[in-house]
This record gives sequence, structure tokens and C-alpha cells, in this order.
Amino acid sequence: MSVVFTFIFFIFGTTNIYLNLPSMRLKNLLPAFFLCLVFSFELNAQSTGNISPNRWTIEKANTWYAQHKWINGANFTPSTAINQLEMWQADTFDPQTIVRELGYAEGIGFNTMRVFLHSVAWKEDPKGFKARVNQYLSIANKHHIQTIFVFFDDCWNANAKPGKQPDPKPGIHNSGWMQDPGRPLTKPADYLELKAYVDDILNTFKNDKRILLWDLYNEPGNSNKNFKSSVLLTKVFAWAHAANPEQPVSVGIWNGDLKELNKIQLENSDVITYHCYEVPENHEKLIQSLKLNNRPVICTEYMARPRNSTFENTMPMLKRENVGAINWGLVSGKTNTIYAWDTPMPDGSEPKVWFHDVFRKDGTPYNKTETNLIKQLNGK
Repeated sequence: MSVVFTFIFFIFGTTNIYLNLPSMRLKNLLPAFFLCLVFSFELNAQSTGNISPNRWTIEKANTWYAQHKWINGANFTPSTAINQLEMWQADTFDPQTIVRELGYAEGIGFNTMRVFLHSVAWKEDPKGFKARVNQYLSIANKHHIQTIFVFFDDCWNANAKPGKQPDPKPGIHNSGWMQDPGRPLTKPADYLELKAYVDDILNTFKNDKRILLWDLYNEPGNSNKNFKSSVLLTKVFAWAHAANPEQPVSVGIWNGDLKELNKIQLENSDVITYHCYEVPENHEKLIQSLKLNNRPVICTEYMARPRNSTFENTMPMLKRENVGAINWGLVSGKTNTIYAWDTPMPDGSEPKVWFHDVFRKDGTPYNKTETNLIKQLNGK
């Protein structure tokens, strides 16, 4: 029997939809005075042929979610890393900073970090890469933090290369962040190489209770890739479900215009994840539409202060709705995410209002009112 869901996003003012323009290294916002995006589709494996046979049932997904405390935390890159490669390569892997900064997170009750992997770092040194992933997980576990790992990513700069990574460009948001794979995939061998990476990581860690969830692909279709990302998106779902990990798998909804990609994501995710940098009223409407899937819902990116997506006005709503809350950024550092996507500050001075991030490098909160609220919501 077919089930038809209609999702209606009422967005006022500036939408939560943004474009990634690598040549400018900015995320430019699409202005809209009133936008209503409606997309309907059938969740029917026989008619679409895209649904992974090992996708979790609704019952299994909700049972899993009920076993966890309210999921909340941040996207985490240590302040000493400009991108995923600098985080994971042997020469720049920095466990001392990871220990210190995850301590800041534990101190306010965060229990989950979303962390990006990278296939180039794995390809250069599969054994060492997995050892460093295991070391990271050990550190996080000591701080009572579970991890959401991200495999692929269509955001920011293409053509990642191993070795020394670029220095940050002053005042420019994510000036050195790398896409993954970030190169044209034209041959079957390209996909076989990426499959080997996914299979190796999943088969190594698929029973590891320190891992909360596998986020298979960050913002597919970004960087003007659009539907070209559907091939890898479909394949990574198939690879992940074939590995049959104990943890759920998901790919987050992020752009209502990418209807065909959204359909693949919603049909194949064990739990529903999404990104929203909108004001709380519009954010809550999005949540209600996503809940029509009857699966757990986790927000894996939110909180951009100048856009009125803040801890104070959004995090309590997410807890009330029993939606996981993973904001962008923990400690201000080389990623430069205190600066807005579309507002570079080439002199590198500190913006009056931070875009993302919670702490300075020394552990001082950017805003103690925020960290006090987070502690309160976590019963600390």
C-alpha cells in the first residue's frame, strides 16, 4: 500500500536554503519574502526501487531513540584543524586539544558530537586512520559523549589533497574546508574506491556503542552539484545498509528545492535528520512536517546568531519537541566559523556577534547566558 506524504514548509523573510559558492568561499542566502515549498511523494519500494531493503522499520527506529537521553551537542572540529584532513592526518592529529575541548562540551552537558571523516585521509593511511578514529572515540567516551560520523560532503572547496593543509584566510568562514569526494566521479573504479572506504570504516566500527549514528552524506547537491549527487547518495545508502550496522544511518534534509534528493534521503534514512538555520517559528513548522514520517527526528545543524537562530530561542523548542539538537561549532578556531557565510571580515577582527561556536580556545564561553541555558536543559 502506498503512503503519500505532503511536506509544506512555510518560510517568511530569508529562507533556510542557501547556496555554496566555492569560488567565493561564501554561502550566499537566497532572499524570499514568502516561500511555500510543497513536495509530495510515495513511500513505495515497488514503485521507486530506491529503498534499501535493510532500512530499519519505524518500530526499530523509535525503540532505538527511546533508549537514549535527549541527544544534544555540536559539530566538532578541534580548534587546531582547518578541515577534516588536518583533524585526521597523523602529523596534525591533536589528541591533547580534543581531550581539552570535549571537556568543555561535557561541562555543559553535551552528549553528542557530529564529526566529519574524509576518504583522502583514509586512502593515504587506512590502518593509521582507523587507529586515530578509535583514539578519538576513546577520548569522547571518557567525556560521556557519543559520536555521529559523517562520510561524504558537498560543501566548500573541491579537490582535497593529502599533506599540509592551507592556512586560514582571515575572517573567511570555512576557508579551508574540503568536499569529499570533491572530484568528478566518472568511472566505476571511482565508486569502488569510495565503497572500499565506507565498507572498511563501517565493518570496523559497526558494533561500536561509542558511535550514535552514521551520517552518510552532508548536504548532497550543494556546490551547484544538484541532482548529480544522486548517484553517490543512492550508492552510499546501499553500501551502508548492506553492512547492517548496529547504529542507524541517515542523510540530512537541507534544501527544499532538491526534491528528488530529498525523496531518496527520506525513503532510505533509518532516522530523519535535517539542517535548519531559520527562526524558531519556521523551524518548528519544518519539524512538524518531518514528523509525518513517524521516525525519530534529529537536527544536525542549527544556530546562526545573526539569523535569529539561537540557543535561547531554538534549543528549548527542540527539547520540547523531543528533537535532537546538534548546533554548528564548539570552539572558535581555524575553521573561522565565528564569521558568517556571506560576511567576510578580511582584517580578521572579531565580529560583534559570533555566527557559530560556543567557546573560546581557553574554554571561556562566548556567552555565559547560553552555556547556563544549555546546562539547565541538560540538568547540570
